[in-house]
Amino acid sequence: MLSKLTTGLLLTALALVPGGCASTVIDHTTPGETAHLSNMRQLTFGGTNAEAYWSYDNDELILQITNQHLGTGSETRGTTRCDQIFRIDVQTGELTPLTDAGRTTCAFFMPGRDRVLFGSTHEAGVDCPPKADRSQGYVWDIYESYEIFSSNRDGGELINMTHSPGYDAEATISRDGKIVFTSTRSGDLELWSMNLDGGDLVQLTDRLGYDGGAFFNNAGDQIVWRSTRFDSDAERDEYRQLLARNLVKPAKMELWIADADGSNVRQLTDNGCANFAPFFTPDDRSILFSSNLGGGPDSFDFDVWMMDLETGELEQITHSLGFDCFPMFSWDGERIAFTSARSPRFKGDLNVFVADWTP
Repeated sequence: MLSKLTTGLLLTALALVPGGCASTVIDHTTPGETAHLSNMRQLTFGGTNAEAYWSYDNDELILQITNQHLGTGSETRGTTRCDQIFRIDVQTGELTPLTDAGRTTCAFFMPGRDRVLFGSTHEAGVDCPPKADRSQGYVWDIYESYEIFSSNRDGGELINMTHSPGYDAEATISRDGKIVFTSTRSGDLELWSMNLDGGDLVQLTDRLGYDGGAFFNNAGDQIVWRSTRFDSDAERDEYRQLLARNLVKPAKMELWIADADGSNVRQLTDNGCANFAPFFTPDDRSILFSSNLGGGPDSFDFDVWMMDLETGELEQITHSLGFDCFPMFSWDGERIAFTSARSPRFKGDLNVFVADWTP
């Protein structure tokens, strides 16, 4: 494992002035965001920091990082290889690495503080698997070497929970300890559920298309996720051809909701855009999600939106040029963490922000 790393940066992101004194705390909330967000603090500073999810005591986030900018004085990026899992202390900004081999993704705290869950390719080799050739368009890699692992809080005591050929990743957990994840074990990208010990496997979806990125509601009796569906045979054929090459094109994804056992499926969005990263509000009456619907299906400007699950009414939550995504409420419902391209130190940076939430 890597040695322990620390940013030494406070959550409040104090701006240093000549003489070494600290200026006023920086609040990154934009004027259009104040209806629901306030006291927005930047928690990471450089590199690609994404999918930051809360610990059950609301003191830490677990996330994946590539090329983390380490240290407060250097303008050189760190040497973190392809996505690796870290924990970050919400108060101090201190980073603790959990992994240093293969490529990792989609980490989540297991109930309590003792263990975590994440996807990793390390059993297939310590090197980072190659990225897809995007000369033919924007695609995501569906690495067959991904398995879902649990570990202790520092990355040790690894347990392979899936042991299945093909892609197993994107695992999240309900409050009562049920896991939902995405797998190609049936021949398509479908949602599955299992217990914390990897047992009681149940396939939840069975229609052609990418079903992934699922989360439970707070009650644990519903899931919400992203899915590709098709308007033509040509789109179906393209999906099959890409999947045969372990690729998927995320340009058009809609959101769906169902009971936790996969029954009572209902489509939530139908806007032809890229909608993903849905997460239930604390009262389970709405969801937050990321979408480029404000700019249209070809836009690269993603914001966080909120949808009322009964009426379908939409409200834009973030108003920042670029990329705002992966919103998650703290377990007490008082704050959200999300990834944003706002305030980049380097071109292409994605950082984690934490903001107070007003319903």
